[in-house]
Amino acid sequence: MSGFWKNLTKPIIGLAPMDGVTDAAFRHMVTKYSHPSVIFTEFTHVEGLAYGATKILTSFLYEKKEHPIVAQLFGTDPKAFYKATILGAYLGFDGIDINMGCPSPKVAKQGAGASLIQNPKLAQAIISACQKAALDWQQGISLEKAGVNPAIIQAAKLRRGQRISRKLLPISVKTRIGYDSITAKEWANQLLEMRLAAITMHGRTFKQLYSGQANWEILAQAAALFKGTNTLFLGNGDINSITDAMAKIKKYKVDGVLVGRAALGNPWFFSKYLPSQEEYLKAASEHAHYLEKKIPEIAFVSVRKHLLWYCKNFPGAKELRIKLSHANTAQEVKKILFKNLG
Repeated sequence: MSGFWKNLTKPIIGLAPMDGVTDAAFRHMVTKYSHPSVIFTEFTHVEGLAYGATKILTSFLYEKKEHPIVAQLFGTDPKAFYKATILGAYLGFDGIDINMGCPSPKVAKQGAGASLIQNPKLAQAIISACQKAALDWQQGISLEKAGVNPAIIQAAKLRRGQRISRKLLPISVKTRIGYDSITAKEWANQLLEMRLAAITMHGRTFKQLYSGQANWEILAQAAALFKGTNTLFLGNGDINSITDAMAKIKKYKVDGVLVGRAALGNPWFFSKYLPSQEEYLKAASEHAHYLEKKIPEIAFVSVRKHLLWYCKNFPGAKELRIKLSHANTAQEVKKILFKNLG
């Protein structure tokens, strides 16, 4: 069940899934200016797909150059995970990742995301459902036979252009070192039982959210449990540069890392290139135009936060961000940036 994971060059340095952030436009920018080892979509609600919410399929938009790309799913219903995995396979994703680490209280109240750390039986049932779906897909099951919602099937068939591949999708999990206390070793052993292709662990508990420091010593202890197995272990949390990523991989003996916040507003992160202020501003304009022209189904307001991330750490950045936070079109963004671009 290792799939593409076994072919990745180590150390693995990938783009972490981030809700409301790693949409198609952001991933386009990242893969244009650098290329992570692996890329994840923002998480997608499996129950929403099961009920036929076609609007959330925008999370599954991607370009060829993004491969290997993994669809990340969240929810609580194993049957819905089964259907979503079949859908992901049909749409040509290289793998399926199960979100068991989202720090959102709203998601946790549903029993999803990081709440699954407290419910290992359900977590294992969800993993099993995804693994069965991957095998069923390889053996020829159709979307209809798998019980995928008809509206979702119709929308997926309009989007799917290339020849369908019956490859066996690897299943992975992204999680945390615990819920309200550190239980990384116990939790890691429970996940290891499921023979996953990869596990990514964030070095904070759910209770911490993003406060304090990521505990890489605990991540190193968890990583040691995976040595000699067929499951890769990736660390996550407080990585601020490629140099820092490489240092953490070496020091804490993980197979790789996923990078999140450090890549915001910096599509060059996964290369060694250091862009100028002008290049940052031009990229901000390009990002806005790409979203508006190529992905009109995504609301333009969603790009505003990205524009603010591009514009920081230079004189006048604060005033520029205030203006960009009210922009409603790509042309407005270009006009706001024009003076700064000379």
